[in-house]
Amino acid sequence: MIDHYIDGLMKQENVVPAPQADDATVIRRLTLDLVGRIPTPAETKAYAESNDSKKKIQLIDRLIASPAFVRYQAVMFDAMLATPLSPRGSGSLRDYFTKAIGENRPWSQIFKEIVTPDEKDANQKGSVEFLKARITDLDRLTNEVSVVFFGVNVSCAQCHDHPLVNDWKQDHFFGMKTFFSRTFDNGGFLAEREFGTIKFKPNKGAEKLAKPMFLSGASIEMPNFREPNAAEQKMEKEKFDKAKTSKVAPAPPTLSARAKLVETALKGDKNEFFSRSIANRMWHRFFGFGLVNPLDQMHSENPPSHPELLQWLARDTATNNYDIRRLIRGIVSSEAYSRSSKSPSEVPPAPKFFAVARLKPLTPMQLATSMKIATTDPTSFENQKADDLEKKLAGLEGSAGGFASQIAIPTDDFQIGINEALLFNNSDRVAKEFLTENGGSLLGKVKELKDTNQAVDLMVRSVLCRPATDEEKQLLGDYIKKRSDRQLEACRQVVWALITSAEFRFNY
Repeated sequence: MIDHYIDGLMKQENVVPAPQADDATVIRRLTLDLVGRIPTPAETKAYAESNDSKKKIQLIDRLIASPAFVRYQAVMFDAMLATPLSPRGSGSLRDYFTKAIGENRPWSQIFKEIVTPDEKDANQKGSVEFLKARITDLDRLTNEVSVVFFGVNVSCAQCHDHPLVNDWKQDHFFGMKTFFSRTFDNGGFLAEREFGTIKFKPNKGAEKLAKPMFLSGASIEMPNFREPNAAEQKMEKEKFDKAKTSKVAPAPPTLSARAKLVETALKGDKNEFFSRSIANRMWHRFFGFGLVNPLDQMHSENPPSHPELLQWLARDTATNNYDIRRLIRGIVSSEAYSRSSKSPSEVPPAPKFFAVARLKPLTPMQLATSMKIATTDPTSFENQKADDLEKKLAGLEGSAGGFASQIAIPTDDFQIGINEALLFNNSDRVAKEFLTENGGSLLGKVKELKDTNQAVDLMVRSVLCRPATDEEKQLLGDYIKKRSDRQLEACRQVVWALITSAEFRFNY
């Protein structure tokens, strides 16, 4: 169905798409997107040499079934929930995602466990961190829940009705805020009062009582939507003071406003906000460009490039119990996903057609882990049992964390930052971590080779996941031969040039 809608718009607009990418590009793209690393030379070779017509879907299923898929997707979901105000996210929230994705919990369940976390449930450990990190700023919390889970940035409607989008009024912002206004920190634990209301000052007119309202504009009936009386206030205070003294999470209210938000968001036609948002975010993750852009501007003034496709993806996701693995598998199995990044025309088609694969900068973990793999002796990955290979790759991934922390998370308007440029050009860390010639390293293996052409081909295959071209063999071979008195140092410079190249830096 994905290709039906994508191809339909291109045909309608007379857009010529790029052909399907070659095998080396497809396995590199899939491996980076699904498990956060480049493939080993052995994996690339086996895929390219296979004549099985089902090899792409078999590769996808193998990668999705691997522990590395769980680890890397946990990193990506953690980053997704970490807004620009907290770009690194929380380690414990990542731990929660690792467990949740490992169990293939539905996205609807993850949403519920993050918005209404139970700190006493060991199975939800870490889910509370999203709210805890924002609980002192309820305006921020209100907007970020709307952004992350519903694709709607309502911050512009905080002080006045949105000046450009008729969809968003102050009533929407403060209506959403009522679901969080009773939530607070109680001695390090999340707590929620039984009662409470909020008021706001409109841009025009008298102060108003905010009514619980979802983004659809539907008012939500809540029996306890009132201020507590004196006796109720006293009882609640005693309850929260006792929990704080005992250093335990207080009991939840009889009717949680946050639970009411979850119930409303997943009910009937209102789940369209929720299902459309996750479908659009997953599309953006794998295509580098959303069906709606920006991701937090899903409203009537900013229609999707493919309305029927987004509607179908959202409906299919909801119908299939918000199965994230299924959604990801469907997206990366499409022909649209595996197109070449080389445009068939001199002027590339607009990104909204998805006619040409978009270049995507590697994430910090993709880059660091891929550098570890690229500069490891490629023969060490060969002839290994699947479990042993997984352990080796997991070890390299684990050792890449420190270097990944030095890399900025890329944005849609990505440019190499000063810190990254200095790290690769002036720091000795790159040389110490990736350019040693000890046993088990790429340069250690290159040192054993007497034939310059073989050395060049090995370096290019290891780093760029493809054979060296004749031109590369000539240029790089001449560079090494001219430094016959220091060939190993010349090879070190070649590997450095390869791992810092644009071809390596991007997922294409």
